[in-house]
Amino acid sequence: MMSVVDLEILELQEKIQKLKRTLNAVILAHNYQRPEVQDVADFSGDSLDLSRQATKVEAEVIVFCGVHFMAENAAILNPTRTVLLPEALAGCPMADMITVEDLREWKEDHPDAVVVCYVNSSAAVKAESDICCTSANAVKVVESVDRPRVLFVPDEHLGRWVSRHTKKGMILYPGFCPTHLRLRAQDILAAKERYPGAMVIVHPECSEEVVDLADAVLSTSQMLRYVKQSEGKVFLVGTEAGILHRMQKENPDKIFYSASSALLCPNMKMTRLQSVVEAMERGQHVITVPEEIRIRAKQALDRMLAVV
Repeated sequence: MMSVVDLEILELQEKIQKLKRTLNAVILAHNYQRPEVQDVADFSGDSLDLSRQATKVEAEVIVFCGVHFMAENAAILNPTRTVLLPEALAGCPMADMITVEDLREWKEDHPDAVVVCYVNSSAAVKAESDICCTSANAVKVVESVDRPRVLFVPDEHLGRWVSRHTKKGMILYPGFCPTHLRLRAQDILAAKERYPGAMVIVHPECSEEVVDLADAVLSTSQMLRYVKQSEGKVFLVGTEAGILHRMQKENPDKIFYSASSALLCPNMKMTRLQSVVEAMERGQHVITVPEEIRIRAKQALDRMLAVV
């Protein structure tokens, strides 16, 4: 027998499916979203993959279950469609750590450098950058630029990981993901003691001491492919815990543990099924990007897409 909570979830999911047909909408959910939100989505994935996916479907409305910069990415790449963010306050602390004014000042201090901007940033910061990157393609993007020095914004930990794999001069902006930095080396060591033989996979937004203990350092999309292809059966996962839901669904014969109980992003967990329903019913929290900024930000994204 289904519990009251399960029945409520089922009713909300059915309501969302009806609204989706009425609005001609597509629902995108990031890998870090709540399990029940991921389950109602048409597509799950990382932020840029989802925005690119949205360009391929015939939907008038994009409901982006994620955080603000992700919905902006969707609006940049899909200017003729309505983009809704179910939770208006779902932001990203790392993206907020750099402003356009900060970046302009930094560029003045380093006029000979190319600005490589992680997609986990605002549209305005992307517009002020030369080229974007994701955690999956950051090394390839940095290697592609035609100058020897790179200003890498805003995540210094991803930038430090990239610097291990390039001879480019990397100048790192001091931004970071608070969630990934909660994972400590002692957490990894303790988890390995509890689960001897488990493979350790971590995100490059983690600290250097954590990265050094990993069997593989991967973006979320790379993690999903890695565990599927690996002969390993038990994995310690060093990224936001929401990804374990999809990993387990896609690999029922394998076992996944979060490397730390602290790997929960409060902004990613804001979105609930009820807020998805309300956003669709009311057409609320429309995300728009001013055209001048959108065009320039899209250029930075397009340059990246030309590389990969």
